[in-house]
Amino acid sequence: MLGLVLCVKGIERTVDDRVAGAAAVARQGNVPSSAPRPHIVARSVWAAGGDGSTAARTPPPPHYDDKVLAVFVHHTDSPNDYDCADAPRIIRYLAAGQTGARDWDDIGYNFLVDRCGTIYEGRAGGVDRPVVGAHTLGFNHRTAGIAALGTFTVGVPVPRAMTDAIAALVAWKLGLAGIDPRTTVRLTSSNSLSRYKAGTTAALPALAAHGDAYMTTCPGAALKARLPEIRQAAARLQGRT
Repeated sequence: MLGLVLCVKGIERTVDDRVAGAAAVARQGNVPSSAPRPHIVARSVWAAGGDGSTAARTPPPPHYDDKVLAVFVHHTDSPNDYDCADAPRIIRYLAAGQTGARDWDDIGYNFLVDRCGTIYEGRAGGVDRPVVGAHTLGFNHRTAGIAALGTFTVGVPVPRAMTDAIAALVAWKLGLAGIDPRTTVRLTSSNSLSRYKAGTTAALPALAAHGDAYMTTCPGAALKARLPEIRQAAARLQGRT
């Protein structure tokens, strides 16, 4: 049985990542830059399974920020040996745990990525909008949460398809606000149970590990070690040098 998460319609067609002129890209620095939106499987695909199972509850209307300045990466602390065709069922299980035992209003993550590199819409509200999630205590505002399906502690291989998908998603999501994935941003803590007292403005990576803002080893040492190369890959996808 999958462990509880410790980190805290139909298939939607997206813009082809080879479409010429999809967006103007910058070549350096913090000049506004963009990247094509990767393929993202709609929430409806996992929220209502073909086996009749559903997510624990219908979420209330979402809350929105003005923009997304940073992305936090998590792992779900669940088994790695799943068939990727079972990812929707796994996400339903995770959502049920968060909205059931934890009594959250919806799944906390904005996106989830499986080991085959498939990206899933998580929290309701629209993938292209700055939806306030429940993924990083104290730093849910102006951020997005991406959860890697699996457990990526020391020595555990992190699939290349997964890191490539995270890079593509980060490049697009941060590009909507012109954020370089390699930069540092300033975020204000809203909860003293995070690494920073409420009201403190912290300098954090634009692509951060959950543990950068909260006392946790999430997303696991193996995935955290891959973040520098994911930042570089995301910056290249934005057209940055």
